[in-house]
Amino acid sequence: MVCSIFLDNFHVTAGFDYGMEQQSEGSSDYNSWYSPVVIVKVNLNDQWSVSARGEYYVDENGIIIATGTENGFQTTGCSLNVDYKIRENAVWRIEGRTLNSKDKIFTKDDTAENGSTFVTTSITIAF
Repeated sequence: MVCSIFLDNFHVTAGFDYGMEQQSEGSSDYNSWYSPVVIVKVNLNDQWSVSARGEYYVDENGIIIATGTENGFQTTGCSLNVDYKIRENAVWRIEGRTLNSKDKIFTKDDTAENGSTFVTTSITIAF
């Protein structure tokens, strides 16, 4: 489910995903997962925009993301990105993102940790 609000140069999107899986054939027991998200975007001008995203993901039984940990995948994430429209069909993005999990599911230098922070860049081209 997604709900979006667009006001001139300001956009807000809220979403909620939910899924379930039957534990075994013929069983009436199900495992489930869910993920709410909120994205706020501000268009600074025709070429530049800034967005912030907050999300929470709960998959205790490892349906979508198997961690092998006691609490499964229960992770909070937030990101901030800057987009530059190169052309009508091309956008360059720089994004900083941090994830924080209930269990130590991320690795850094062969050490398990609860969090992970990183910066990525990409170019998207639509045809």
